[in-house]
Amino acid sequence: MNDSTKKTAPRFRSARWFDDKAHADHTALYLERYFNFGLTREELQSGKPIIGIAQTGSDLTPCNRHHKDLAQRVKDGIRDAGGVPMEFPVHPIFEQGRRPTAALDRNLATLGLIEILHGYPVDAVVLTTGCDKTTPATMMAALQLDIPAIVYSGGPMLNGWKPVSCDGDTGDGERGELEERVGSGTAIWQNRERLAKGELDYAGFMDASAESVPSVGHCNTMGTALSMNALAEVLGMSLPGCAAIPAPYKERAQMGYYTGRRIVEMAFENLKPSDILTRQSFLNAVVACSALGGSTNAVVHLLALSRGLEGVKLTMDDWQQYGEDIPLLVNCMPAGRYLGEEFYRAGGVPALMKQLIEDGLIDGTQKTVTGHSLAHNCEHFSVRNRDVIFPTAQPLMENAGFAIMRSNFFDSALMKKSVINPDFRKKYLQNPDHPNCFSARAIVFEGPEDYRARIDDPTLDIDEHCILVVRNVGPVGYPGSAEVVNMLPPKRLVKQGINCLPTLGDGRQSGTSGSPSILHISPEAAVGGGIALLKTGDWIEVNLATHRVDVKLSDEELAERRQQAHIPVPVNQTPWQEIYRNSVSPLDTGAVMETEEEYVRILDEHPVGRHSH
Repeated sequence: MNDSTKKTAPRFRSARWFDDKAHADHTALYLERYFNFGLTREELQSGKPIIGIAQTGSDLTPCNRHHKDLAQRVKDGIRDAGGVPMEFPVHPIFEQGRRPTAALDRNLATLGLIEILHGYPVDAVVLTTGCDKTTPATMMAALQLDIPAIVYSGGPMLNGWKPVSCDGDTGDGERGELEERVGSGTAIWQNRERLAKGELDYAGFMDASAESVPSVGHCNTMGTALSMNALAEVLGMSLPGCAAIPAPYKERAQMGYYTGRRIVEMAFENLKPSDILTRQSFLNAVVACSALGGSTNAVVHLLALSRGLEGVKLTMDDWQQYGEDIPLLVNCMPAGRYLGEEFYRAGGVPALMKQLIEDGLIDGTQKTVTGHSLAHNCEHFSVRNRDVIFPTAQPLMENAGFAIMRSNFFDSALMKKSVINPDFRKKYLQNPDHPNCFSARAIVFEGPEDYRARIDDPTLDIDEHCILVVRNVGPVGYPGSAEVVNMLPPKRLVKQGINCLPTLGDGRQSGTSGSPSILHISPEAAVGGGIALLKTGDWIEVNLATHRVDVKLSDEELAERRQQAHIPVPVNQTPWQEIYRNSVSPLDTGAVMETEEEYVRILDEHPVGRHSH
């Protein structure tokens, strides 16, 4: 940043707290308590920007916990570039630890961060991200306020490794015949099958799952965490290369320093999300998500993010139009073989973006937090391992995006095509008379508790011609929309080698799961959606060619069932659950908080609140 930039910079918003000569009494109130931990009047009245560090790391959020240490490098960069750092906590969001589901807290964390950034003397903010919903939660707040903001992710864990079995398996990587990769999150679903087969006991399940957690960082698979941080970079909200750097690598802390420096420059430039993000930016992200083999949860979060901006509206139809036909290029679990370390070493997000730009699949002219275009940011990167990032002309899979499904009992749902494995495809999608189409008998569960209680009930007569259905697990029903749709077949089928049945539900599933479930059914059962009308024994036809999922019932039968339907009244366990249920939108519009007023570019209309005294 040069001197001319500083001289022409507008007076920062924080000066309304710390240097308002017309109201000495208010200024003294705002200033004096910041002195008690060593800040000085010279700093706070220097005209330097106050840079917030939205700290998502804590003991309750282990995937982001290392941000507590990384924040020091961010502060170093802020100081060196001429800013004053102020770190503060964000409401914790930890995917595995939060009951009933971390999705319940995404909107809560957004609300809290909006109030912090609007109500306190902050001129720009570094958003520390990592675990799944910390990325959209913090970004949603910055977008709605339209404050200069930059995403600094904590990075994936190192690869997990386990000894290979002694059954002739020769391993799967450069560590030769001794070990094979273990993907975080994905290992849980694999070990769940081994438990059902009797290959693991309780203690063995714990030990085997721990092999996937070798270091600090978020999931090393292409789950929701790595997907969302990669897409934040695609959107232009992170410095190039940030998303995939493994958490323990030295480059991760170095990226923190550069991020700290850059956010100060952005404050002087007044470079805001509305200057960066366009509808085309989001369409780029839709394409990139398909190429990455990204998480199904990215659909919900990108829909939510787009609603925080004027003139940017993303819909489920956009995912169908722009995303489904994109090839799978990144060979990462759960859709592929490798993990976050290999993705980073192969060139990461910039290398993939450069390839997609050169092949005409995304628009490289979009602006980014660097002040330059996406294409400019990527020009010095290249793919370094073609077994990890495939050429567009020779992809890992053709037409690998999400299939957006419609139905005679719901409006929208989606299916992740990139995780349809050869066994599933052969069993359900290769009927020569009806390709990409199958029919299955529904087995309906009223939630995960009902599923666990009855999945092994022999009277259900579950076989490979069944589809498992779970309902009352959406945003209102659960509440928060639970990651429970990837249901395991009965143990007797798993022991026979049938480890995956078609599944369908009004909730979500983990981005680390390789189950080709039909997810996010909207409207959900709890608000009277048609999935509430299904009964065990109904036949459901799934047709990927026509993007249809239809129950084989007449309109008259569905209408009669609707008249007789009883929608259970959900029980709120906390005040926030009641508020959430009464305000949340459906998954197909982002599961955002619906309000009477539209809150976009808040700081333009309301730059500060009223005085506190």
